[in-house]
Amino acid sequence: MKTVNSISGGKTSAYIAKHFPADINIFSLVRIEDKDNLWMKGKDEKTRQLISDRIGKEFIGTAEMDEIIYTILDLEQFIGSKIDFVTGKTFEQIIKDRGGYLPNKMSRYCTVEMKLKPIFNWLRENTDLPVEMRIGFRPTEIKRADKVLERADENGIEYFDAIVGKRKTQNKWGKIPYRFCKFPLIENNITKDVIYNYWNDKPIRFAYRNNCVGCVNRQPLMISHIASKDLEKVKWFEKQELKTNSTFLSDVSFSDILKFNSQGSLFEDEDFSECDSGFCGI
Repeated sequence: MKTVNSISGGKTSAYIAKHFPADINIFSLVRIEDKDNLWMKGKDEKTRQLISDRIGKEFIGTAEMDEIIYTILDLEQFIGSKIDFVTGKTFEQIIKDRGGYLPNKMSRYCTVEMKLKPIFNWLRENTDLPVEMRIGFRPTEIKRADKVLERADENGIEYFDAIVGKRKTQNKWGKIPYRFCKFPLIENNITKDVIYNYWNDKPIRFAYRNNCVGCVNRQPLMISHIASKDLEKVKWFEKQELKTNSTFLSDVSFSDILKFNSQGSLFEDEDFSECDSGFCGI
């Protein structure tokens, strides 16, 4: 059984990649088509082309902070092992496929479509399934690990719903044995302070936050705070809401969030927890 480290771009999954080497390291890139959000505003076209070549599709921009690309490339050099970039459809195309229905807390299909599914598809095409996948839950997150294990069968194998064939003109769906999850940080009692202290003097350009800038799990004040650092990316989320006449968040629109951007900029980084920042630990 092949071992897999799923890399998010955060310090926790990076720690696992360094200290628990795997046969496969994989990062799923969320892409957007909006040229107003051209990656690094066109200031590093060599790297943008590199990423396009590695994913086999044009890379215009990402719904995550642009620095996430440098994070993954730096980490790849630091651990001395390749990190495979994978990607699915663009965010705009996925919204279109859903008839303009935006992801939200009740239907967070964005994670499935742009993170989980591209990783599964790549592994299905490039290695034997199931695999052993490391999940970056820490000792304080045992309940979250238990929820993952509840989805597994009596042998600890989790299945993935996928197309397995054709039935006349329709796709035939089935459950494919996918992964056996391991939680090395819990098993070895490795806490957040140990992880964060480890990266203090290491040559990795971590993005301010990983995951999508406008993640539906983020608190509005956190998004406002991010807008003070990456205004154009937050405006992309506003643009999608205006196009579809709907919202990502249940209680406030991105247009409203941008109006209290000056207030959000008053907060310090440490004022926000991982839950505020959209941390999902996939």
